[in-house]
Amino acid sequence: MDIQRPARPAVSRRQRLLTDDATVVQAEHLPARSGSRELAVVVAHGFMLHSRHPRLRRIAGWLREKAGVVLIDLRGHGGSSGASTLGWHEVHDVEAAVSWARWLGYRRVVTLGFSLGAAVALRHGALYGGVDRIAAVSGPGQWYYRGTARMRLLHRLVLSRRGRLAIRMLRRTNVTHVPWPEPYPLDPVAAAAQLDVPLLVVHGDQDDLFPVEHARRVCQAAGEHGTLWLEPGYGHAEIAVRPDLARRLTDWLICDADGR
Repeated sequence: MDIQRPARPAVSRRQRLLTDDATVVQAEHLPARSGSRELAVVVAHGFMLHSRHPRLRRIAGWLREKAGVVLIDLRGHGGSSGASTLGWHEVHDVEAAVSWARWLGYRRVVTLGFSLGAAVALRHGALYGGVDRIAAVSGPGQWYYRGTARMRLLHRLVLSRRGRLAIRMLRRTNVTHVPWPEPYPLDPVAAAAQLDVPLLVVHGDQDDLFPVEHARRVCQAAGEHGTLWLEPGYGHAEIAVRPDLARRLTDWLICDADGR
């Protein structure tokens, strides 16, 4: 990372990080309100969002009651360079943020991902490791899922030149035109099976992108490491998070290895 070490900042700080595949991503550190450097939560957002979005700011505000927060703009989103690869190379972005959190002096680092970010957090945990806990909210269980109307529309957009242009113009998100190689990158279920840290899978019964079966398969693959919360009346990802769920998520994330 191309940064100069500061004297333990007590206020929010934005930082550009260089990933190990030479992509520059935007990150922001929001210290815990107590000033504690015990735990940092690295938050990976959903597709077409970014760290300055009001939904992410609201969630970060709840998390900061008990932990420091590192928000990142995944590649192709917000202030980050590059193009979104829809879950493939974004693991490098999360690793850069996790490394920065460690460098800032946090003893423990956990990841929290929403939708696209949930898949990225799972893959990061399997491919890089180095985090203490992982929470995946409203994530997919497989690639190229087209079983819902919203996912069919999304595929039509990201797989066409005109669709990608519309996403870039309307949502300021740059999506790659490069197809994935075969065999496809490690999917969320396979990633969950490789984890050796606690995994929390959160999914709503009103999710209109991915059915609850995706969450069940991810949690089942994690075996004894997996915990599943099926939330009645909950929709999809950041937009559906309410204070009660945010508090429960925070309490789960701050638990140490002994469950305290």
